Amino acid sequence: MSDHDREHDFTETTVSSTVTYRGRMLQVREDEVRLPDGKPARREYVVHPGAAVIMPLFDDWSVLLERQFRYPLHDHFYELPAGKLEKGEPPIETAKRELREETGYSATQWRQLCRLHPCVGYADEVVYLFLARGLTFSERSLDDGEFLETLVLPLDEALEWVRSGRITDVKTQMGLLWADRLRAGWPLPDEV
Repeated sequence: MSDHDREHDFTETTVSSTVTYRGRMLQVREDEVRLPDGKPARREYVVHPGAAVIMPLFDDWSVLLERQFRYPLHDHFYELPAGKLEKGEPPIETAKRELREETGYSATQWRQLCRLHPCVGYADEVVYLFLARGLTFSERSLDDGEFLETLVLPLDEALEWVRSGRITDVKTQMGLLWADRLRAGWPLPDEV
């Protein structure tokens, strides 16, 4: 057995945990931990409620994207529709709600593609990526203070936007890469 085949246990044990910041959506914690070699260390991380992201895919392999301003980076970004999980709300329900509210679209077919951990070094966020097919438009109902526009792009053009750096949001890049692989014949993952 090679070293590659053998998994080592590098688990860090929590000794104490303190909330250093509590906001409306996020918390920041600072924990004292014991390292695998017994030495102490400190870990700071963001506690996030999690999110659902939707890969809305039309029958002609075009995709529905949003463009919105993201304050932390002071710029506009092209993204797949997404939203944070509400307490007690299953991720699929978050996905359905956010697609309808943000874009006005509903889908007849839903499938969870994967779970993403976008910031493992400093946050506990889990993002659930869903495929939405059988799309129909009715009307959107943006939250108060939410400003965004939607656009439909051919998948190849959206992938070119990833390659050229126009789409830099990682959850969107992952969703588009999944769509490309599905178009190439990848089987859908088993129901979760």
